[in-house]
Amino acid sequence: MKNYHLSKHNSFYTVGLSYLKADAVLRGKFSLDESAEENILKEARKLGIDGLLITATCNRTELHGFAQHPFQLIKLLCDNSKGSVEEFQEVGYVYKNYEAINHLFRVGTGLDSQILGDFEIISQIKKGFTRSKKNGLGNPFLERLTNSILQASKRIKNETEISSGATSVAFASVQYILENISDISEKNILLFGTGKIGRNTCENLLKHTENTHITLINRTRDRAEKIAGKFNLLVKDYGELQEEIRQADILVVATGAQTPTISKSLIHINKPLLILDLSIPKNVAEDVTEVPQLTLVHLDHLSQRTDKTLEKRKKYIPKAEKIIEEVKKEFIQWLETRKFAPVIKALKQKLKTMKEQELDFQSKKLPDFNSEQADIISERIIQKITKQFANHLKDTEVDADDSLELIQRVFQLEVDKL
Repeated sequence: MKNYHLSKHNSFYTVGLSYLKADAVLRGKFSLDESAEENILKEARKLGIDGLLITATCNRTELHGFAQHPFQLIKLLCDNSKGSVEEFQEVGYVYKNYEAINHLFRVGTGLDSQILGDFEIISQIKKGFTRSKKNGLGNPFLERLTNSILQASKRIKNETEISSGATSVAFASVQYILENISDISEKNILLFGTGKIGRNTCENLLKHTENTHITLINRTRDRAEKIAGKFNLLVKDYGELQEEIRQADILVVATGAQTPTISKSLIHINKPLLILDLSIPKNVAEDVTEVPQLTLVHLDHLSQRTDKTLEKRKKYIPKAEKIIEEVKKEFIQWLETRKFAPVIKALKQKLKTMKEQELDFQSKKLPDFNSEQADIISERIIQKITKQFANHLKDTEVDADDSLELIQRVFQLEVDKL
């Protein structure tokens, strides 16, 4: 993208891995918490990277940015996670320029989600761009691209039914419970972890199970109490986790930690217990499966489940793709204007210099010269001239490169480079 004057680096890359090739264990190795994301952005600035966006969810981890070579981004990811370059080479992917743009549109609009139509990713993209901008890495290209993806996502949600029915792992987990647990309204449910996934799961449980025997536990009790107060649920201290597991029929784990928060040593039961692990990396240790009468289900299993709702959504993929193409076309048109933005800027500056020289000459020559009025008129003329040139360059039938070269030659312009 050298000719678009977007960055001092010529190419825009996406590097990452997702549920398509990487299982939960590998995705867990490359998962990023907030401190890791902050560190990546700080290191990127030191490397001279001037535009970077991170998307990190339970089913993917991706870096989108300008770099001399994609390995710069791959190394940033590996250095700040538990994953290695060798592991990335096995399951990771690299997209460049327009392929990277296309990929991010599909991810942001739920077409590349583990559950088709899952729009939770869009909030992660918004959050990621806010963090990038705060760290000085949210350049105009990323800002425009993010806003375009938000626009496409909103249109798809409003104009299609691709998000009807189950739209998240949180809902899929409740579906699983309904299909596999009898007398659900009488069961004791323990929700451990009250972040976004935990909160959404809690709301879906209340909505679809009519169960009020739900207990919340979070390392930070205040967060659990905020949710409990909203739904009139019971909150227990983190220190009571082991006893509450003993009482539970269903344990939903959504703690989002980097290491397991539930292990065999915490579980002492003499009745059936279903554990749903909705975390990446896995927050429930595999050794719990050694406990008799215990069933462990991970979010990857939940996401692979298909039902009539998902089949219905597939019908709306063509319409969603058409919307993406419409919004993407507008983005590409904006991108094309970046080719001649430096020349128009230089032309405007040259005309201003010519204006100032002429106004200075006339003010000395004419005793009653009204410099203020002349300045206003001259500025309006400059605006009209530059707009005319810009419209000419936007014309699809015009060879923009030849026109740019001619304008620079005629006006002897010095164009700023990034």
